Amino acid sequence: MSRTDWLLFLHITGAFLLVGGSVAAATFTILARRRERPSQIAEFLRLVRVALPLIYGGVLLTLVFGLWLVHDTGYSYGDAWIVAALVLWVAGNALGGIGGSREEKTRELAERLAAADDVATPELGARLRDPVSLALNFGSGLAVLAVLALMIWKPS
Repeated sequence: MSRTDWLLFLHITGAFLLVGGSVAAATFTILARRRERPSQIAEFLRLVRVALPLIYGGVLLTLVFGLWLVHDTGYSYGDAWIVAALVLWVAGNALGGIGGSREEKTRELAERLAAADDVATPELGARLRDPVSLALNFGSGLAVLAVLALMIWKPS
């Protein structure tokens, strides 16, 4: 295998980790939103932490090996599709990070309620339906999918 083949393999591995971890985190978050008891909500939101190393590994591998691939294959860092992919990559990570920190606060509230009497409060319900958190997480997922589309089709 050539160096370019190895770089592509590692870049694609990163993409699978990033997308797979993101799908797992989204699934756990959706399952948490469908529960009523704070203990169940907290458990699903804790499971999101299992997906985080996959996401972080994917973020690192896609960036490092993606940039290396640009250099190795002769593409230009100024190509519109590469610039767009990098902008979307940064935006997706920023949105996911902000949305994730909001979900972390929801998990902490659910854990406190679970330890008390395991009864949901209006505050927990409002946090689970928070449109800002939904928009941040959904926006992050869309940005990741857009980057994936750019990587596959490489529009010139």
